[in-house]
Amino acid sequence: MVSARDADPQKLVEKTAEALHKEVQMPEWARIVKTGANKQRPPEQKDWWYLRSASVLKQIYMDGPVGVEKLRSFYGGRKRRGHKPPHFRKASGKIIRTILIDLEKLGYVAKQGKNGRAITPQGQRLLDQVAKQVK
Repeated sequence: MVSARDADPQKLVEKTAEALHKEVQMPEWARIVKTGANKQRPPEQKDWWYLRSASVLKQIYMDGPVGVEKLRSFYGGRKRRGHKPPHFRKASGKIIRTILIDLEKLGYVAKQGKNGRAITPQGQRLLDQVAKQVK
């Protein structure tokens, strides 16, 4: 049996984004927002919301129960500060929280008390089916 851990991560996220594109709707404000304090501009890809949603779902599958702060650290990066040395900045929490709420409504993710969110059997099934297609 093929699981999401066996598949190529990039192809897995792209195929999962295609599957989520039918179920998740990108908010209107997401077209103009930056993804973090370390970024200078909003994403240029039109479907970046669905790619991030699929990536968040994969991260929860791999690291399971994960909170918003850990995901913010995962998607963060180095902020360039001109002549001063760069510093690490976390990603936007609003984007991650909104994606997690959407995934909870679909039944792919569930809260685990104060431990964060964990993947449900339905979410695991989705990722495993996509991994089977990719592999």
